Amino acid sequence: MSKIDCFIPYGSKDQTERVVATLSSFSLVNKIFILAESETILIKGAETLVTTATQSSNSIRMIAQKTTANYALICTKSVEFTLGYLALERMVKIAEDSNAGLLYSDYRQIVEGKNQAVPLIDYQEGSVRDDFNFGSLLLFKTSEMKSAVLQSVEEYQFAGLYDLRLKVSQQATLVHLNEFLYTEEELDTRLSGEKQFDYVDPRNRAVQIEMEAACTAHLMQIGAYMKPYFRSVSFGKEAFEIEASIIIPVRDRVNTVEDAVRSALAQECDFKFNVIVIDNYSTDGTTELLQRLSATDKRLIHLIPNRTDLGIGGCWNVGVHDTQCGKFAVQLDSDDVYSSPQTLQKIVSSFYEQNCAMVVGTYRMTNFKMEEIPPGIINHSEWTPDNGRNNALRINGLGAPRAFYTPILREINVPNTSYGEDYALGLNFSRYYQIGRVYDVLYLCRRWDGNSDASLDAVKLNANNSYKDKIRTVEIIARKELNLKN
Repeated sequence: MSKIDCFIPYGSKDQTERVVATLSSFSLVNKIFILAESETILIKGAETLVTTATQSSNSIRMIAQKTTANYALICTKSVEFTLGYLALERMVKIAEDSNAGLLYSDYRQIVEGKNQAVPLIDYQEGSVRDDFNFGSLLLFKTSEMKSAVLQSVEEYQFAGLYDLRLKVSQQATLVHLNEFLYTEEELDTRLSGEKQFDYVDPRNRAVQIEMEAACTAHLMQIGAYMKPYFRSVSFGKEAFEIEASIIIPVRDRVNTVEDAVRSALAQECDFKFNVIVIDNYSTDGTTELLQRLSATDKRLIHLIPNRTDLGIGGCWNVGVHDTQCGKFAVQLDSDDVYSSPQTLQKIVSSFYEQNCAMVVGTYRMTNFKMEEIPPGIINHSEWTPDNGRNNALRINGLGAPRAFYTPILREINVPNTSYGEDYALGLNFSRYYQIGRVYDVLYLCRRWDGNSDASLDAVKLNANNSYKDKIRTVEIIARKELNLKN
């Protein structure tokens, strides 16, 4: 059976020695290399490779040069792990049978003393986000890795490994083995709701710039890159009695929806607007509350759908297709509030000033007391006019608030889901139209224990990620076809 060269980042001396001992016990292991910042770090049974950034282009080239075995096992985290019985043999067997360029497997993790299963998801063409979870053990076929490295001319400090797997995916299959082959200690014990904002944390901006460059190069190489040319939007094509409608889908948010509604009704504009709340059969008193509020202000339109199979996206469609909907449909979640009475005016003005079919604003993360919490202000600076539509395929969200030109939204329609529906819309809109930006803080995103994505288990998180990857896959295919026609 083929041999493996192993590459692991240095952690502590004791931890690294135990990992080396674990790997050395497998007859398939040819050589073991430690990625460390100093040549003075010596571990018995391993060779030290000096690097200050384990995921840099320089480190990836070093790994490719040092690999003489058929496969290279790259560990991406300096954590202690335990391999299952015959785990490496199983990985190599499946990699050979499937001719995988990269193989990864499910794993288990020890979190605060508890052993938890971490099932992963299959890689697809749209899995181009840089936070795709492969686990920490990646088995590369050496010939594919070396070929990919030869194609790399960029010099990345942070995106070297990301660039490698994108290039490998262009020439070989990335295979997910649905078996739990190793166990590792998990040191990041934050909830899913906290981790999801890492990519927009200003402290990670330098990393994000490199990731964008690597992803953009990949899209160019596969024919999915789109140049910054956009269709013009004619706002006078259809007549609307109302200029803008604030759309609020809601189910069982009696503790938060009144704040949202009052925030919407408090907007100060030089045009007519209304607030359309789509009440998705609430059972906690939300319905009665909205009935009382709508009785005192005719601008508040309380709709209850005539069907019971709607997600958030379906509720949006009910509101947008209602005859009372205005020329622009503006998002407000039932948990959140606008930052000031000027939010709606700024959004609508941006449509005309930037000739765009969709607008994305800037928001501040707060707790339920409106106190700022990390990462603070999120402006989604990756949405640039020149490359936003390409970079959108790498990131996992669009920003808030989001607003749409209603006639185009009625043509596209919102996916009837309760997760990722806004992201799907953003990708679809950006294929043809400019997405306008407002960098003032327009929105307060309130995080609390009742948020739907505050703490997701692995199964739900995988379902969400698989859905967004599928949306990206569809979009990449559509953009390739569009590019071939143009």
